[in-house]
Amino acid sequence: MIAGERSLWRNRKFRRFFAGQFVTNAGDSLYTVAVLWLAFELSGSSLVTGALNAILLLPWLLQILAGPLVDRLPLRSILVGSQVVQGLVVLALPLTAATGHLSLGVLFAVAPVLMLATLLMSPMESALLPRIVAEERLSDANSALATVTLGLDMVFDALGGVFIALFGATTLFLADSITFAVAALLFAGITIGTPADRDAVDVDDAAPSIESVLRSYRSDLRAGIDVLRGTAFIELMLTTAVANFTTGVTLAILPAFGDGLGGPAAYGLLLGALGIGRLVGSIVGPYVEGVPYGTVLASQAVGAGCWVAAVVAPSPAATIVLFGLAWVPSGASGVLSATLNQRVFPPDLLGRVSATKGTASGATLPLGSLVGGVIAESLGTTTTMALAASGFGFTAVYVLFRPRLRRLPPVDAATPSDFGLELETDEPTE
Repeated sequence: MIAGERSLWRNRKFRRFFAGQFVTNAGDSLYTVAVLWLAFELSGSSLVTGALNAILLLPWLLQILAGPLVDRLPLRSILVGSQVVQGLVVLALPLTAATGHLSLGVLFAVAPVLMLATLLMSPMESALLPRIVAEERLSDANSALATVTLGLDMVFDALGGVFIALFGATTLFLADSITFAVAALLFAGITIGTPADRDAVDVDDAAPSIESVLRSYRSDLRAGIDVLRGTAFIELMLTTAVANFTTGVTLAILPAFGDGLGGPAAYGLLLGALGIGRLVGSIVGPYVEGVPYGTVLASQAVGAGCWVAAVVAPSPAATIVLFGLAWVPSGASGVLSATLNQRVFPPDLLGRVSATKGTASGATLPLGSLVGGVIAESLGTTTTMALAASGFGFTAVYVLFRPRLRRLPPVDAATPSDFGLELETDEPTE
């Protein structure tokens, strides 16, 4: 594994993509913390922060529409363009603050633009990795990227909370715009091969026209849905959907919960603990590829226990540590899930499949964020926070009572047939 990691880091394309993902996810984290804290500060309502967070989470719901585009459009151009848009939009917030026009209305106007700019990023990562990384290095690559997409970005949440406490949210936006400029430069230097030929010079040079992409859009979208029918992935998406619903609830009420523990710094530390927990899990992921996948999923019970313990812990420090530990199993299963996708699905379907799975299981994130604000207004923040642990608990219980899932083999030995997946040798075309 050590030799494999060294080989991975000699890959210049992967190094640039990794660095770009690190920087852009740091930017996403910083503006998310600042936007949600400003919303809570201006309104004092978990309902308002839940509604705003639901908008920022909409890419999980809408990415199924982006999947066919990811498989057809030039990835480098989209990567660079999304960074430029986000950098310009976050600059609008300190400008409105300087002129005295910053309000909830401005936040709700900016949030949809930021959401749309990130819409393609998740399915794009799954589609891009097999084009720049050798198949035997996919698990290592997914683990490395998980440290920034699921882990270190949340560490920046913690830093963002501290930054807000010291300098204010609007100053943070100025620094944040720089991260997107740096990410755009890093992505611009990547050459991306095609799924069939990873050594191709640059697929952007022979990119299909927008017209041809739109003509094939419907059949591409249908192919990404049809390949999943009747497979074990349907049940796995159900468990993830429940866990994501409760995660959405949590993210909606976390500003209020953090405020009760000690203000914006405590809020940032809670988000940081979440990220560090997932980071630890993502690092552990490749080392448990030989563990049956069903066992990895059932370990979510440990996460649920730590979550409940965090809510009733006697001190803020204990709450933060236990909350972080609750996310370790989730981080590990996230890495293994990404690797599993890339091993059992054809490369030319990865964008569509990843987007379809992401939408089906992640659409509950914005819904949970909306519902979380309502529940917290009725039951209180602490009670709602404790109930949110049921998301991880549901995954463990469901897997234990479903022999088909409980007996899933290790990821490093998985085949399409293990999941009931039937693939045609040639993809239908129009």
